[in-house]
Amino acid sequence: MTDHAFPTDPSAPTDVTTPATPADPADPAGLTRLTARQLLAGYRRGDFSPVDVTRAVLDRIAAVQPLVNAFVRVDSEAALAQAEASAGRWRANEPQGLLDGVPVSVKDIFLQRGGPTLRGSRTVRAAGAWDVDAPAVARLREHGAVLVGKTTTPEFGWKGVTDSPLNGVTRNPYDLSRTSGGSSGGSAAAVAAGAAPLSIGTDGGGSVRIPASFCGIFGLKPTYGRVPLYPSSPFGTLAHAGAMARDAADTALLTDVISGADWRDWSQLAPAPALTGSLAEGVKGLRIAYSPSFGGQVAVQPAVASAVRRAVGRLAELGAYIEEADPDISDPVEAFHTLWFGGAARLTQSFNKEQRELLDPGLREIVAAGERYSALEYLAAVDARMELGRRLGRFHESYDLLVTPTLPVTAFAAGVETPGGAGGRGAGGRGTGQRRWTSWTPFTYPFNLTQQPAVSVPCGVDGDGLPIGVQIVAARHGDALVMRAAHALYEAGAAHIPAPGVGVG
Repeated sequence: MTDHAFPTDPSAPTDVTTPATPADPADPAGLTRLTARQLLAGYRRGDFSPVDVTRAVLDRIAAVQPLVNAFVRVDSEAALAQAEASAGRWRANEPQGLLDGVPVSVKDIFLQRGGPTLRGSRTVRAAGAWDVDAPAVARLREHGAVLVGKTTTPEFGWKGVTDSPLNGVTRNPYDLSRTSGGSSGGSAAAVAAGAAPLSIGTDGGGSVRIPASFCGIFGLKPTYGRVPLYPSSPFGTLAHAGAMARDAADTALLTDVISGADWRDWSQLAPAPALTGSLAEGVKGLRIAYSPSFGGQVAVQPAVASAVRRAVGRLAELGAYIEEADPDISDPVEAFHTLWFGGAARLTQSFNKEQRELLDPGLREIVAAGERYSALEYLAAVDARMELGRRLGRFHESYDLLVTPTLPVTAFAAGVETPGGAGGRGAGGRGTGQRRWTSWTPFTYPFNLTQQPAVSVPCGVDGDGLPIGVQIVAARHGDALVMRAAHALYEAGAAHIPAPGVGVG
């Protein structure tokens, strides 16, 4: 399985049944069920090697890829060569960095030398040198990670589900008829299915947290600038890079690794203390605001509301002071659309007619909307963004953390943008005539406008066995606080949910 690309027919049927159990005859040792920290401990003891683990992960990818479609490319030879080099370092008791020998997948938005980064688009030419790593990928290499493959994304990461004209539909390991969410849906599905314990994604309006919630894993959008980006996103300072894993400690560890400085991002923040160093501090004494529906602005499915309320109750049991309180958020969707659609228009500004015809139809619609905004309207959206940031800053003067549902719904049908289908009434934005993904993500995109850290933590499943996520938000630079709360929920058992039918838990 060398440098395999995985094109998928977008018209593939969605009524696929999920296997009843996550049993994995190809991995009798259960190596794909271990966290990154457990793998590192096993390497240190000599229980198994990075080669053993990488082979198990590659076998897992081969098994689940035809069902889930989480990967666009896997280079087995390169991954095994990296694993062999790591095994040699462990034998010499000279591990390299914090992730030596740990398999990691990378969303196909990040540049990764050795192969094309097509970003889910038929408009990107695969030919070329492809000899540059994005900052986060460069940090993974420096820390000895084994890069097993690139994961799926909607075209240029434009929406909250993962399907594209180039790679087809990515499905949810809990139910193959459902979406994995997006835009980092391939990364979330891969982690949930045991196809590497760690992945890196991007989040411009919820794109790490949305699929983390739908696929039952942890996903952190750190404070903007903590993880350097290059090239910069067409969506500007809405877009963050983030870590995805099956527990909070792995999420913190991966964030610490990819937060390493890189001169190519002029907007990067100064180095911050490692998140892993404060995880054990817990939540005792923290002031937490619980907003179940943003003051009645959001209709939340009953199963989601109940699961989130239970998670909040667990935080109270762990010593946090809980108050039901709503931040001063009147839906900022129009400002977000102006910035998001404008970014899409800028991205495609140089495209000719033939290239535009290759685009996802929904992307073409928001490009057309973005092209109609004036500079003054764009600057008005920037003003609205700054005012929202001021209001949230004031809110966090009274509360250390804000807790909400990550999403008001659980995973819906694969291959459509909204729970009601591809079109209809709703948040349409300037003559698009379509419902957009922002109509069902009201808890996520506001915190891209404000650049605050936010993590999605699994907190239960609905009646169909689909995961539910709780979102924990802090003021800018409060990344350690959100991860302390996430880790506390995990350690208390509140984040443990059943394993998916496809993959391992």
